[in-house]
Amino acid sequence: MTTVVAVRKGKDIVIAADGQVSLGQTIIKNNAKKVRLLADGKVIVGFAGSTADAFTLFERLEAKLEKHSGQLMRACVELAKDWRTDRYLRRLEAMMLVADKHTMLLLSGTGDVLEPQENVMAIGSGGNYALAAALALYDQDGDAKSIAEKAMRIAAGICVYTNDTVTLETLSAA
Repeated sequence: MTTVVAVRKGKDIVIAADGQVSLGQTIIKNNAKKVRLLADGKVIVGFAGSTADAFTLFERLEAKLEKHSGQLMRACVELAKDWRTDRYLRRLEAMMLVADKHTMLLLSGTGDVLEPQENVMAIGSGGNYALAAALALYDQDGDAKSIAEKAMRIAAGICVYTNDTVTLETLSAA
């Protein structure tokens, strides 16, 4: 239960996530970091779902990036194949938004490797709220970071599994 949003605008890509960790109806932690830099800071990954499962997927993605010379699309497709077919990985419960300077993708355990139709994607319990907010804010003045931050605040005001303690990472194509 979380909210993660990715926004690409201009030369910047931002992935932001809230910090709430819930166990059932109880908030266990409010400042978890659900966004990470991989591949020596060239790839941003945000996750929704089980933390342990996400860390397993981070490690696998990093290995795929190394194996495929940093080619994000190829690494993600290979990870999705493994995630879908491997007996151990198939049980992992997480979703990820992954981006580098040129590509933004959603990865899921059902084998999805999806590029956004727009320059915005979101996942998690508050994902639809953050997505709608980011899309509405996109054409207004503001950079990727401000759009992601505002979208997360809006989602936190609506979704009980999302808080307003936001972690974000930015990459710039400049």
